[in-house]
Amino acid sequence: MANIQVRKYRDEDAEAVREIFTLGMSEHVPSSFMHLLKQPLTQMVLMCVFCALLTSSKSFLLPILAVTLFLAGARQVVVYMFNRYIDTSLRKDLNSIRDTYLKHKDSCFWVAESDGRVVATVACLPAEHAPGCLELKRMSVCRSHRRMGIAKTLCGTVAEFTRDRGFAAVVLFTSLVQTDAQKLYESIGFEKTREFVVPELAAKIMNFTLFEYRLDLQRDGKRD
Repeated sequence: MANIQVRKYRDEDAEAVREIFTLGMSEHVPSSFMHLLKQPLTQMVLMCVFCALLTSSKSFLLPILAVTLFLAGARQVVVYMFNRYIDTSLRKDLNSIRDTYLKHKDSCFWVAESDGRVVATVACLPAEHAPGCLELKRMSVCRSHRRMGIAKTLCGTVAEFTRDRGFAAVVLFTSLVQTDAQKLYESIGFEKTREFVVPELAAKIMNFTLFEYRLDLQRDGKRD
């Protein structure tokens, strides 16, 4: 992994961090749309609409047009869901990275830099739902720098920080469409502990599932 330096976030990294996060999340729209199309409810609605219009109109043109419009609308639902999550994140923790991650001893935000350019990010903070654990967040690597071991190095950075702080484990959440992330986490020892559907209407319609992973650590010391 040549010319890669992992360091703590600096204020001048803000724009690059937001861009990497936004592009990374937007990449999941196509796979999420395909997941929606595979759902039995979606297929049933498409079939019913097509057959009903074909029977009533005696023409292929109207049902094909209706199905096309339905698919376009369904994709917009997926885009809306991701854009809403991106906007919320940019307005919350990614709008005040220093306040959220760098002002407390048990949280941190790192970037990976290649030839002076920020190409990846990761962060952690105490997990609200899992006392005694830190939650890995905001893992994202630029497409141009993937499969270079950067994500694995960043996971190791979080694990080392977690161990040094005396926490028992690292936990994280990822989605069913982030298959590469799942393989990465499992390859370094994370175990899936539960899965659940996002409690929002659009996500429920899509059956959009989140996975929780956990990496247990051997603690060498106690927290300050």
